[in-house]
Amino acid sequence: MLKLLEFNYCPRCGHKLESGVKTRPACGACGYIHYRNPAVGVAVVVIADKKILLGRRKGSYHGRWCIPCGYVEWDEEVREAAIREFKEETGLEVAITGICAVHSNCHDRERQTVGIWFFGRVTGGRLKAGDDLWEAAFFPYGKVPELAFPTDRTVIEDLKRAGCL
Repeated sequence: MLKLLEFNYCPRCGHKLESGVKTRPACGACGYIHYRNPAVGVAVVVIADKKILLGRRKGSYHGRWCIPCGYVEWDEEVREAAIREFKEETGLEVAITGICAVHSNCHDRERQTVGIWFFGRVTGGRLKAGDDLWEAAFFPYGKVPELAFPTDRTVIEDLKRAGCL
């Protein structure tokens, strides 16, 4: 069951929170309303010779593959976050060349995200899995392994329909 309250007391005044409009926790004393919003995730799609670069995950979704991705940090521009995350996970430097897709990720009800998939072109570095990945490799469309995230499958299928893979 989805927990609607992340905490029980107002972070502004300490008064007990109550259910407010749309079941958002609200403070009757100071008027604070707690909005639970999705985090922003970014991914970089790199395609070479009609193959897509994927990473095999270490932690959550262990052993499943994904388009290299991560979260945008506070005060970080989304494209810079994508470049940073991609380098941390693959060892490769990329230039962002456009937006591939934007989707809501609701498969994990406790950690919902809005994902932005960018197209990227490798500009340097050496392919070496790191951070949240323990393997990275290129796959043709017909040989894509089991994926961690359903939206990655949607992105890959759209790329195939567009003739990219």
